[in-house]
Amino acid sequence: MVHTDKEKYSEVLSTSLEYLENIGFENIKADAEGYETPKSYLKRGSDINITPDIVAEKEGRKHYFELSLKSDKTRLLKSKWLFLNTLSAMSASRFKIITTRGHYKFTNEMLEDINLTDKKLIKL
Repeated sequence: MVHTDKEKYSEVLSTSLEYLENIGFENIKADAEGYETPKSYLKRGSDINITPDIVAEKEGRKHYFELSLKSDKTRLLKSKWLFLNTLSAMSASRFKIITTRGHYKFTNEMLEDINLTDKKLIKL
C-alpha cells in the first residue's frame, strides 16, 4: 500500500498482522503501533522511500508482504511491487501480496500490468 493510504486502511493492516501471527510467522515488523518499523529503501535520484508493509520470518526465511488495496497512485505502487519482488529474489526470500474482498480485480490487473501473474494472492 502507498504511504498516503496507511491511515485509511489501518484496520486491514491489523487484520493481516493477526492472520500472519496465527499461521506461524515470527519476528514481524510492520508500520503499525506495537511493531518495529521495517527497513526503508531510498530510491536514488529522488526523495521516495520504499518501505514494505510487513516483513516477517517463518522457518528461517524472510517474507515481504504487501497489502494490495485500491489506490490512485498505481504507478508508485507498481514500482514498489517490482522493487520488492526483485529484492526478495536477490536475497532468497519471498514476496507475497495480501488483499481483501473488493480489491481482487484491482490487484489482478496491477499484477498483469507488471508481469507478476505468477504471484499467489493471500485473500483475507
